[in-house]
Amino acid sequence: MIEQSDRVKTIPPYLFAGIEKKIEEAKAKGEDIISLGIGDPDIPTPDFIIDEIKRQLTVTENHQYPSSVGMLAYRAAVAGYYQNRFGVEIDAKTEVCSLIGSKEGIANINYCFVNPGDINLVPNPFYPVYDTATMLAGGKSYYLPLLAENGFLPDFDIIPAEIAAKAKILWLNYPNNPTGAVANLDFFAKAVAFAKRYNLLICHDTAYADMTYDGYVAPSIFQIPGAKDVAIEFGSCSKPFNMTGWRIGFVVGNAEAVETLARYKSNVDSGAFQAVQYAGIAGLLNYKPVVEASQQVYAARRDILVGGLNDMGWSLKFPLGTFYVWAPVPKGFTSASFAEYVLEKAGVIITPGSGYGEYGEGYFRATLTVEEARMKEAMVRLKKTLGTVEF
Repeated sequence: MIEQSDRVKTIPPYLFAGIEKKIEEAKAKGEDIISLGIGDPDIPTPDFIIDEIKRQLTVTENHQYPSSVGMLAYRAAVAGYYQNRFGVEIDAKTEVCSLIGSKEGIANINYCFVNPGDINLVPNPFYPVYDTATMLAGGKSYYLPLLAENGFLPDFDIIPAEIAAKAKILWLNYPNNPTGAVANLDFFAKAVAFAKRYNLLICHDTAYADMTYDGYVAPSIFQIPGAKDVAIEFGSCSKPFNMTGWRIGFVVGNAEAVETLARYKSNVDSGAFQAVQYAGIAGLLNYKPVVEASQQVYAARRDILVGGLNDMGWSLKFPLGTFYVWAPVPKGFTSASFAEYVLEKAGVIITPGSGYGEYGEGYFRATLTVEEARMKEAMVRLKKTLGTVEF
């Protein structure tokens, strides 16, 4: 067998691949498992989006190689979404690039700006790709602790100046996976000022910008004057339009950074399938009723989950963003041992917080992507298994 590259040898198993394996093993034993582990919407893709891709599948030109940067019509729809949703002007020709899902762009941007030994500022806990992709590009992650007492926001003031001066990328993600935390414009203003001071690129992952509740509306970093000088945002059709398997997203913002990523991508992929881009256009042009319907569904499930946990002894606030609940594990458990315990005893899968980095230890993440009846059943099982918990 040919020896693996050093970079591949250092890749840890992907967190959610392990969860999927546990689900398969339990199902093979005939166990009834309720999975609150993976953030994959169970709500169907809207019919009008499916109808659009059906139409586009019969168009011969869509069967050919697409533009690596994406159709101008798709990029214009992204720009229109930004104008309508955030009141932000985006140049469709120079400040937008299509992505084969935002995860792809999040990984590839590192190869555009990170040289071996360079530093990225990575909030911890984190979406694992921020950290792994930094490592694959030869960079090193400097972790920014996301602590409950800070509202799970990074504190830029505690970053050593010598670290900030060497950093290439600052990763941000609000509404935040896994904590469900949200950020306001004051925070983004601080982030932009910090990036300008140290000449680094902000990469803001906005996958959950439209998964918000109780009147909260998530902002774009580009609502801050001058943010385009130092920032790009990664967006996705996956969560707002229930299209996780379709693999269509976008990056917007700083024209130089967008062009650099597009140029890199032109050498490693052939762009997103045009029929899927047209489906994305349909969603982006009609985003409001779709996301409002999903928000109502997830809010009801959130209330069941948070209310159920609080009845057992937790004291959780109702998260304003994402479809995740981030909660401390009870006394006597680690993140991993608690996840194993509730799977074995209650048949409920949750994700150990330690899978999102060292500062995730002591927490678990539960998703809102199961229907209300199954969420209620999960709470019944956990109550029967755990009773009243202590911290």
